[in-house]
Amino acid sequence: MPNRVIVGAQWGDEGKAKVVDYLTEDADFVIRFQGGANAGHTVEVGDQKFVFHLLPSGLMHPGKSCVIGNGVVLDPAQLLQEIEEVRVKGIEAKGRLWVSEAAQVVLPTHKLLDQLKEKAAGKDAIGTTGRGIGPAYYDKVNRMGVRVGDLLEDAALREKLGRTLAAHNETIVRLYGGEPVSLESVFAEYRALGEKLKPYVADCVALLNGALKQGKSLLFEGAQGTILDVDHGTYPFVTSSNTVAGAACTGSGVGPTALHQSVGVVKAYTTRVGNGPFPTEIPGALGAELRRIGHEYGATTGRERRCGWFDAVVVRRAAMVNGLTHLAVTKMDVLDTFDELQVCVAYKLEGQRVEHFPASASRLERVEPIYETLPGWKSDTTSATSLDQLPENARLYLRRLSQLVEVPVGLLSLGPKRHQTIRMGL
Repeated sequence: MPNRVIVGAQWGDEGKAKVVDYLTEDADFVIRFQGGANAGHTVEVGDQKFVFHLLPSGLMHPGKSCVIGNGVVLDPAQLLQEIEEVRVKGIEAKGRLWVSEAAQVVLPTHKLLDQLKEKAAGKDAIGTTGRGIGPAYYDKVNRMGVRVGDLLEDAALREKLGRTLAAHNETIVRLYGGEPVSLESVFAEYRALGEKLKPYVADCVALLNGALKQGKSLLFEGAQGTILDVDHGTYPFVTSSNTVAGAACTGSGVGPTALHQSVGVVKAYTTRVGNGPFPTEIPGALGAELRRIGHEYGATTGRERRCGWFDAVVVRRAAMVNGLTHLAVTKMDVLDTFDELQVCVAYKLEGQRVEHFPASASRLERVEPIYETLPGWKSDTTSATSLDQLPENARLYLRRLSQLVEVPVGLLSLGPKRHQTIRMGL
């Protein structure tokens, strides 16, 4: 089986977890390679619903191995909580889950700094989840972070925590007027967390490259979405990591020649959580209706998602930067009741037609979407099991999305359950 990277091709929340869960049948290993507990990946199997923030979505498949790679910023308490939550539901992670010893650790002060910064920014806040992701990545690139392997060694942990907390406390006290965080309390808490994590900690670079030599198949699970990528997204309204397919290599230690397919997950419409430009956002009652039908509320924060029409300009950019070989289209069934549908095919900016996604958020704020109107299909698609069972207008809609993005559709999701999926050449 091919080694695949699954990425969000919009602003996140595209339904990646369901796609990963479905394609895990083809894989031996499922790997998270970036982001942290700011992700919210929801999978429904039978009558059980799972929401993962750190655990790879493939864990629900017996016999599959799961890896949290070095590109992830790890909240140890959150991970252990998720491990326990799946254990009581009959899923054992021990012996199947491996955490990179080189992954960065999210500290209590990272979360505090994240929340204090957002509060101080007021109306100019980015709209983060407040889970410490940005500050943890800041410490990583500033070469002052704590890594998972450090949690297993008294001297290393105390030395690194002392340096990091001193810098954090200076900011907390002097800039925000807060109370300093105790080194001893954090050391005791995180050393204990390290002991609990010890059975899962591994050299994941050696593990994954060894699996490749044995002919095993790898499935890489991205978090957030392409247009939240710190380089390719609507900067500064982005996440703090690279969310694109190339990050699967740097975030896991697997070389690029091992990757065969890049699958971009897209909703049949578009959503965004948090602040920042959103050209196809639907105002008023129609946008609220789309949110209601699609249950568009964040799995991590519970915040309302902003809803809009499908934006082919966005997904074309995602196709470029990810080298997409296939699209996986989700939540097509949410559009079942609409009389007609709008698809953004280009933008107008200062009187000129724009085919490509602007790098500047300020320019994106000023664009006007150029729409093409397609007829709705006005019938229930949730029970379709093959493409020919879909209404003609639904097939027309899918074909048009594929034409505009210049990437074939390889998978179609028509509901939250695993069986509500049509495979189309992927």
